[in-house]
Amino acid sequence: MSDILSAAVSALNTKLGAARLDGSAKFIITDEGALVFDGNGVHAGDIDTDVTLTADAETFQDILNGDLDATSAFMSGRLSVDGDMGTAMQLAGLLG
Repeated sequence: MSDILSAAVSALNTKLGAARLDGSAKFIITDEGALVFDGNGVHAGDIDTDVTLTADAETFQDILNGDLDATSAFMSGRLSVDGDMGTAMQLAGLLG
């Protein structure tokens, strides 16, 4: 697992606390790997999920740090979404 993924798993589990998605989501960080958000929290992995979000490492870091809103990233083409938009919106709210 890359350093970026390891740091993200730790930071996201801390940030989300007990909050969980109703479904599952995968966030692919280009050239780094993938994170899965589900009822067990956040972990590295590449499994089938309800929605898949894809962005480069810089965009992911900006969203994680709160410097970029996920909706704005999507609207500007920096974040792609494939699958259930409701789950994507719920994840965006959790990352908010």
